[in-house]
Amino acid sequence: VNEEYMIMLGTGLMECILSGIMSVNGKKVLHMDRNPYYGGESASSVTPLEDLYKRFKIPRAPPASMGRGRDWNVDFIPKFLMANGQLVKMLLFTQVIRYLDFQVIEGSFVYKGGKIYKAPSTEAEALASSLMGTFEGVDPRKMAMREVYKKSDLGQDIIGFTGHALALYRTDDCLYQPCGETINRIKLYCESLARYGKRFSQLSAIYGGTYVLNKPIEEIIMQNGKVIGVKSEGEIARCKKLTCDPSYSIIFDRKRKLGQVIRVIWILSHPIKNTNNASSCQIIIPQNEVNQKSDIYVCMISSAHNVAAQGKYIAIASTTVETKEPEKEIRPALELLEPTEQKFVSISDFLVPKDLGTESQIFITCTYDATTHFEVTCDDIKGIYKRMMGSEFDFEEMKQKKNDMYGED
Repeated sequence: VNEEYMIMLGTGLMECILSGIMSVNGKKVLHMDRNPYYGGESASSVTPLEDLYKRFKIPRAPPASMGRGRDWNVDFIPKFLMANGQLVKMLLFTQVIRYLDFQVIEGSFVYKGGKIYKAPSTEAEALASSLMGTFEGVDPRKMAMREVYKKSDLGQDIIGFTGHALALYRTDDCLYQPCGETINRIKLYCESLARYGKRFSQLSAIYGGTYVLNKPIEEIIMQNGKVIGVKSEGEIARCKKLTCDPSYSIIFDRKRKLGQVIRVIWILSHPIKNTNNASSCQIIIPQNEVNQKSDIYVCMISSAHNVAAQGKYIAIASTTVETKEPEKEIRPALELLEPTEQKFVSISDFLVPKDLGTESQIFITCTYDATTHFEVTCDDIKGIYKRMMGSEFDFEEMKQKKNDMYGED
């Protein structure tokens, strides 16, 4: 291949969005994947149900009570999108939303004292909350978040609820940092509620990127410490920048294991208790409620989303592994879900790049963390963009470039 490209290895969500962003920036992108399908780790859903049992080496077939196997489609790494969040903006600006349809979950809940409590589920509820008056007269660049809470005389229940269920923080470190970021996160939550029920139905523009599936990568070609190409099936594709998902063994010396994530899938025949019989919901169990260092996340969906047989529910809980008995760490989630019909347990490594990639121009993405939302993933995408391009990712600039090339939406 004589042309010089910006090469992406792997077709996971992060790589695809980066590919779209670079194409909008006028870069020539060659996007390759060793698999015969798109999606990488984010394509880890299984159908029919019989295949799920086989994958987890369950020795028996699914019982008849589970319904037809083809009615099931179980995602190992489910994630929710904030309706006004970073990922939705990226999907809109890069046109990756082609053929996608979105459904709204029925509620978000937070765990406190062994029970779960509902977060505001409409814009009116959120704006009516006493929290909305908490930020008057506050310098967001100087005042720590714990001082904001103290100023409003808020109790620990409200503090935990706000930090974990609304601002979506994974730890309590935010209490000791300037409050501006937390305020912006709560604002995002309220703005997302304002978009409740809306759908995105734009078609994809053609940016000129080239996609090649089922293409094994044999070697990364280096010169003077910098990438100049990749070798596949005897051919060399030349590049000055390379992005690669961490599952590729060819970059074994450029990634490191930061920890592990446990994910447990349960099949239920009932909605989760105290959720008003919701057919879908998110539950966040704050770390301090269960004496752990990391939050526990629960995602529940059902036949209403065409992922399970009629009357069945799929609950997936995840958290960062802290001990040698990770299933005990996830136990508080199970207590909210019982009784359950079947359990599937997986533990995966959380992989991150060893360096920033600015010297070699090889930029490694991260695997998915335990959270049930994409905001952390979007921060990773913007971080890689800055290292690759030398400037911050700007949504408005990206929108203007897209409009200049393809016209107004």
